Amino acid sequence: QVQLVESGGGLVQAGGSLRLSCAASGNIFSINDMNWYRQAPGKQRELVAAITSGGYTNYADSVKGRFTISRDNAKNTVYLQMNSLKPEDTAVYYCYAEINSGGVYSYDYWGQGTQVTVSS
Repeated sequence: QVQLVESGGGLVQAGGSLRLSCAASGNIFSINDMNWYRQAPGKQRELVAAITSGGYTNYADSVKGRFTISRDNAKNTVYLQMNSLKPEDTAVYYCYAEINSGGVYSYDYWGQGTQVTVSS
């Protein structure tokens, strides 16, 4: 059994910063990709940032230069540093991880979501 627990969301003024954390726990042998998604009301869920087990990263064009994804493999944790926040960044943010628990296959896991609200 694996769980992803998110923290760090909240209310911030435009131009401010937040750091989101997502910690995986349970029966973990290895973690492959770890991603951050977000979903605003009335909009589709979108991929914000991704990081592979080797540390390669990709970002949505809308957040490039402002957000940084990182991971601490010793802590089974992924972070999203969010700088220069804009009202358009307001959404529920979800973390994702592809995790192997020692078997043949890896499986997808999702965090519970954390609200980020950016005021103008």
